[in-house]
Amino acid sequence: MADPGSSNIADLRAGYTLPVFACASAIAALRHLLNATDRPSSVSINLIEPDQTADIPVEQIAALPDGSVLAITRSDPGSNLDLTRHTPIWAVVNWGPADQSERILIEGGEGIGRLREGDKAAIYRYATRLLQANLTPLLPPDKALRVTIILPEGRALAQRTSNEAFGVVEGLSLLGTGGISQPLSAPGQLEAFRQELKDKAARFDTLVFCIGENGLDLAAQMGVAPDCRVKTANWLGPLLVEAGNQGLPKVLLFGYHGKLIKLAGGIFHTHHHVADGRQEILAAHCAAAGLPPDEVRHVLASETVEAGLKHLRQLDAAWVERVYGAIATRIDQRASDYVFALSAQRLTVGSLLFDRSRRVITTSSIGNALLRETLVS
Repeated sequence: MADPGSSNIADLRAGYTLPVFACASAIAALRHLLNATDRPSSVSINLIEPDQTADIPVEQIAALPDGSVLAITRSDPGSNLDLTRHTPIWAVVNWGPADQSERILIEGGEGIGRLREGDKAAIYRYATRLLQANLTPLLPPDKALRVTIILPEGRALAQRTSNEAFGVVEGLSLLGTGGISQPLSAPGQLEAFRQELKDKAARFDTLVFCIGENGLDLAAQMGVAPDCRVKTANWLGPLLVEAGNQGLPKVLLFGYHGKLIKLAGGIFHTHHHVADGRQEILAAHCAAAGLPPDEVRHVLASETVEAGLKHLRQLDAAWVERVYGAIATRIDQRASDYVFALSAQRLTVGSLLFDRSRRVITTSSIGNALLRETLVS
C-alpha cells in the first residue's frame, strides 16, 4: 500500500477508509469483467478527498457462474485502533440492463448497514462519489454497471459500534468525508491533533471541533468550510485548552448530543470508558426546566440518552428546546470556564448538538453566530 501521508508522530501511520477498499474491489472486478485475463494484484484509486492517488492491494478475483465478477480487498486503517482492521471488503459487479435508471447502480449487500429511516443502504456521499469517479472512466459508453458492496463480517462488527445510535442497523456504513484514515485512537494521537490545531489556529479566528465522522459529514453538508473543521475524537478537553494556549478566539463544538452533553456535566474526555453520566445530566436539566417529577424519572431510567430525547419529543417539542437550549448554554459556559481555568485564556465557545438521524436538536446563541462565520461564502 502506498504511503497515504506522513504523520506528525513518528510511530503513527495513516491508512484508508472503508469506501476506498470498496472502490478498489469494484475497480478490480470491473477490470476482470472487461478482460478475463486482467487480474490486477493492486489498483490505483483517485481519492478525490484529498486530491491524491492510492495503490490498494487486491486479495482475490473470481468470475462467478452468473457472469458477474467478485473481487476482494482487506481493510487497513493504519495505526488507528479500528475494529474493521483486516476485515474483507467484497465487490460484485455485473452489467446492468439497458433500462437501468443509473449508469452505475451502487447497492449494499450483506454486512452493509441500512438506514432505519427509509430502509436505504448506508452508503454515504463520499463513497458514492468515489465509486462513480473511479468506475466511470473504465465503463464502455454503451454499458450500464451494477455494483454490490458486501462486508461478510459487517453484521457481527456492527454489534460492537454505536451505529445503531445513528439509525444504522444490520451492518456497517460506508461513511467518511475522505479517503485517509487518520490514527485517531492510537497512542500519541493527541499530539497529532494538537499539531493540526496549531496549524489551523494560525490561519483562522474560528474553528469547528467535529466529534467523529458523523460530525464531520454533517458539518460538510451544512457548508462549513473544510479548513475550519477539526476532528477531535474524544479529546475535547485537551484540545479546548490547546485552543486557548494558541490564542484562538472562538470554537464551535459540533457533535452528537450523546457526546457533547457530557461537557454540561464537566466531563471533558468523552469516551465512555472514562466517564458517563449522560442520562443523569439530561434528567438534571429536565428537572431544572420544570418537567414533572414522574417524567424526570422516566428520562433518568431511559436506556440511552437518545431514548430520553425521544421521550421529550413525545411529550412536547417545546420541552426539547427548553431542556436542550439550557444544555447547550451550559456547555458553552463550562467549556469556556474550563479553558480559562487551565490556560488563563478566554475562549468563546458555542455548540451545536444533533441526534442519531443527524438532525440538529439545538444550537446555542453563540453557536449560531460562530456557525455563520464558518460557512463557505
